[in-house]
Amino acid sequence: MNLSLHHLVREPKIKLDKNPLLLLLHGYGSNEEDLFSFASELPEEYYVISARAPYDMMYGSYAWYAINFDADENKFSDIGQAQESRDIIANFIDELIANYPIDSENVTLIGFSQGTILSYAVALSYPQKVQRLVAMSGYLNTEIAINDFKNNDFSNLKIFASHGTVDQVIPVEWARKSIPVIESLDIPIVYKEYPVGHGVAPQNFFDFKNWLQS
Repeated sequence: MNLSLHHLVREPKIKLDKNPLLLLLHGYGSNEEDLFSFASELPEEYYVISARAPYDMMYGSYAWYAINFDADENKFSDIGQAQESRDIIANFIDELIANYPIDSENVTLIGFSQGTILSYAVALSYPQKVQRLVAMSGYLNTEIAINDFKNNDFSNLKIFASHGTVDQVIPVEWARKSIPVIESLDIPIVYKEYPVGHGVAPQNFFDFKNWLQS
């Protein structure tokens, strides 16, 4: 199937007329195999689809947008590329619904790191396409969302966010700062921290799975 993003699919073990979707979005410099490695642990009624980011960094590494460093080692995100990826993902959700028996009213994004930054941008820009978001080890960058995202209807959106307290890649403070912004939009959010670095703790995995099924 030739869709706009290369992806891996775990079919649901329990087939319904339309099955819910878990769309996995990996971090910077990783690939679609990364989060897909725990697909077998995810609830059986879901399509689990792991997408590969569009920017090829060579040697099996991909990015949703470039991160550049200046002479003083300040990091700059390529916001233009990030916004393009935001719309590629939004369009990809439509393609998946058109090509697989997926329930368009039951779409969950699961992001890690840069994949979380993109997941927030997609969910806040196009909340009609996403009902739930699992945001691991990332943060909200409102510059990547559409301009007037605050006017959107978020009544069907729920968020589970988590972060490692000793994350050296994305400081936990950045995740904490995202929470009041989400709350100001009246979006229900569960936020948890774990004593780990830039990775998914087993307890984190267990907690978001419970949240999905509750």
